[in-house]
Amino acid sequence: MRFTTIVVLALLGLGSAGTLAVEPGDRALGEAVKPRDTVAYCSDLKRITILALTKERFASILGSVREGSFSDTTLPLTGWKDCSLYGSRTYTCESHALSSDRDAATSQEAIVAGIKSCLGEGWSEDKDRSSPTYVVVRSSRAPVSMTVSTGPSDDDGYVVRLTLFPRSGD
Repeated sequence: MRFTTIVVLALLGLGSAGTLAVEPGDRALGEAVKPRDTVAYCSDLKRITILALTKERFASILGSVREGSFSDTTLPLTGWKDCSLYGSRTYTCESHALSSDRDAATSQEAIVAGIKSCLGEGWSEDKDRSSPTYVVVRSSRAPVSMTVSTGPSDDDGYVVRLTLFPRSGD
């Protein structure tokens, strides 16, 4: 397992050199990220990205069953809420409630920058598959992608949703 993890880390460019971890509470979710800094959820996101590429996918972080094909996860992203798994191939989380669609758009932009800073080289926005409310971030080194979208929340506010999944057919 250790060899597989090292190979996946190298393939994805997820080494830890050159990053400075930010403790939870030091930076609000979606706040601007400085070069060489990482967001509070960076180490969680790296682990989830690695799991997406394994044969077992997210089985090791599967929590209690929810309605439909959803399950809780034992590995929520730090600073996010309502993290869950959909089936065996999709990991998703929501930001905390935001008061307007403009706040959601600003947060989305900062989150995408934070993701790219966290995961490093090889991760970029796929402009052909993105829109103002839906951003696709892809790895050029491995078949894994995520979407970062904005939308209404259940309580008349707005949220940013992060969804991570392995790609097939690339």
